[in-house]
Amino acid sequence: MQLSSSSFKLSSPLSPSIINLQGFSSSNDVKFSNYTSFPKPFLQLDDRSRRLLYQQASHSHSANLRSYRKGVTAKSGSQGWDFGRFIKTLYFFNGPPSPLKFVSSVFEKLTNGSTEEPVKEMETSGTILVAGATGGVGRRVVDGLRKRGFPVKALVRNEEKARKMLGPDIDLIVADITKENTLVPEKFKGVRKVINAVSVIVGPKEGDTPERQKYNQGVRFFEPEIKGDSPELVEYIGMKNLINAVKDGVGLENGKLIFGVGDNSFKDLPWGALDDVVMGGVSESNFLVDLTAGENGGPTGIFKGVVSTTNNGGFTSVRTKNFTETENLSAYDGLELRLKGDGLRYKLIVRTSQDWDTVGYTASFDTSPGQWQSVRLPFSSLRPVFRARTKSDAPPFNPGSIISLQLMFSKFEYDGKLNPTFKEGPFELPLSTIRAYIQDPVTPRFVHVGSAGVTRPERPGLDLSKQPPAVRLNKELDFILTYKLKGEDLIRESGIPFAIVRPCALTEEPAGADLIFDQGDNITGKVSRDEVARICIAALESPFALNKTFEVKSTVPFSEPFTVDPENPPPEKDYNEYFKNLKDGITGKEALEQSTVAV
Repeated sequence: MQLSSSSFKLSSPLSPSIINLQGFSSSNDVKFSNYTSFPKPFLQLDDRSRRLLYQQASHSHSANLRSYRKGVTAKSGSQGWDFGRFIKTLYFFNGPPSPLKFVSSVFEKLTNGSTEEPVKEMETSGTILVAGATGGVGRRVVDGLRKRGFPVKALVRNEEKARKMLGPDIDLIVADITKENTLVPEKFKGVRKVINAVSVIVGPKEGDTPERQKYNQGVRFFEPEIKGDSPELVEYIGMKNLINAVKDGVGLENGKLIFGVGDNSFKDLPWGALDDVVMGGVSESNFLVDLTAGENGGPTGIFKGVVSTTNNGGFTSVRTKNFTETENLSAYDGLELRLKGDGLRYKLIVRTSQDWDTVGYTASFDTSPGQWQSVRLPFSSLRPVFRARTKSDAPPFNPGSIISLQLMFSKFEYDGKLNPTFKEGPFELPLSTIRAYIQDPVTPRFVHVGSAGVTRPERPGLDLSKQPPAVRLNKELDFILTYKLKGEDLIRESGIPFAIVRPCALTEEPAGADLIFDQGDNITGKVSRDEVARICIAALESPFALNKTFEVKSTVPFSEPFTVDPENPPPEKDYNEYFKNLKDGITGKEALEQSTVAV
């Protein structure tokens, strides 16, 4: 049975349990005639040869299509070259170049004894996006990152204001998170991490100075109101838009599924056999999906076949057709294969070009017999290979433009070396998933500046007179804290590695005061904007901050101003000492859930 789409639900009734993914369905069988026009360059045939080709290909195509549906049955060295399978392979992959090129490549593999060439290291780049870059915390984050030498992009609404505040050479994305159509994907190319300091604007009802002097004193010193867009639009809808804009670039903590078993579904790829038949060999392979042969009785793909060195052959492989859209895995560090080993060494080949006969970025991997195992292949380990030779002048691997994948079992390694585990005969490699992964230790990729108090407006038994104005005036301020909490939930549910910093009342005081980090959304107090900016930058590099939600304040009470002696500044803090005491899963919503259960 052939699949008609690239994925299917596991709950769907499917029969038989083994699904053949190789070859053509009846709707796209190759038809031959005396007037078939082959792509050039190709075999140059006269009329007599064309008639022989038609007769041979028609017979072989029909016979081999049946054999593929039954599975691979060939025995090593027991059959001659299969011309029909050769033609079928060419047309499955949309007619690659001249077979003469394939033939020449096998001679290069067999005769080339050049020494192994060094491999260029993959170039890596990663820009940090600061959203809300002209705000009180945002501009300090930009300044701190640039001083540390990080590449920075600033997401702003007003270009003139941003260049005046941040400098004429700042790299800007001019957009508005409340307007999804302004968040053009091309603008976010290269963004690997985000610090989000966007916030709804709160100001004095009676107005403020151009420098926002009243606002900078703190909301407790004026009667507040919402200025501009609503909390729902900024804190919730805007957050949703921002996450969608950066998600592909910053990546998911659990990785991105490329092939195989996902959440109650199976994501398929258009695999096709590409064996040494293209060089005159007789090896044969196939790729199947078995719905019950996987780990724990689930579905799995199976790369299986028979390999033979007859006619100077010695390899089998399955390769995907070129993807209709390039796969952008620039947020990740490599590919992880979940497979059941057989003790043999295989290759994974990744291509970044639409061309057929081109460099493949390749890694070999060994397997343990009879064991399900995870094999991680870092992108940095991929070797640029063309016809089994390392290409030292190849461009560095670009994980942002992956076009196709290929699995191979071959006699040949690279640069004249041979596979030490190679043996002729049958082989079978169950493969349940291919997934892009982020290398451990994972650190936050999305740091969000929220607010203390977001869970308190609905908390029963709270003495509002002792709470900050935003808690008391949540309803009057268009449910500002309610939507801030909803925005936080979007981050926690996104799968992006995150950290959420909830500062208490923000001040213009310098950084350097002793701090209190807490969880559960209970503390009140004040904290410097300078300090919050430093905490955000530190969180990006700390595995201890991963997926933590926490509040922060200084130990200095509101009634006492905090100052720093420029001649004797306080020492730099190691924020990891604070992060390492934080726990997963504590948000302050626990109190709301407990009160609901009690009622």
